[in-house]
Amino acid sequence: MPDGSSGHTLRRVELLRQLRAGDFDVLVGINLLREGLDLPEVSLVATLDADKEGFLRSGTSLIQTIGRAARNVSGEVHMYADKITDSMRHAIDETDRRRAKQVAYNKERGVDPQPLRKKIADILDRVYSEAEDTESVAGMPRAELADLIQQMTDQMMQAARDLQFELAARLRDEVADLKKELRGMDAAGIK
Repeated sequence: MPDGSSGHTLRRVELLRQLRAGDFDVLVGINLLREGLDLPEVSLVATLDADKEGFLRSGTSLIQTIGRAARNVSGEVHMYADKITDSMRHAIDETDRRRAKQVAYNKERGVDPQPLRKKIADILDRVYSEAEDTESVAGMPRAELADLIQQMTDQMMQAARDLQFELAARLRDEVADLKKELRGMDAAGIK
């Protein structure tokens, strides 16, 4: 799947629409999982090298990734690894705890889980909104763009300190896109 840069936004929207419509069964990528899009059709999430500790393999990130399949009543998660790390153990234990709590709640109230059905447009509105946000910097003066980059970098660092890794990753990607825009302005001699 293409990265989150503005040049790929329309293609990304189309891929997500096709996935939701059932035009294909598999979509490979990481940004889809990181961005928090609610896609109830996702029934399987596979994490390769789940035992490689790091930014996208922290306990919090694994829990969020697992959550993508949890919206589907038939959802499954496969973590491929040579060993179970502390992050994996934390994610598995937390998921089991949440699952037990949900099952008990459902049993107590006689709830029979049903598949979620959402309009495709409802879920993809956020992606279109992000595309509009990216386009809005096009006419921004260079100094304002540089200030925005600094503000977002500060937010990214704070998110990382607060262990909000998904938010930090999203901000990192946005800062990278804005820096490309700034370099383009510099190359064109725009002040």
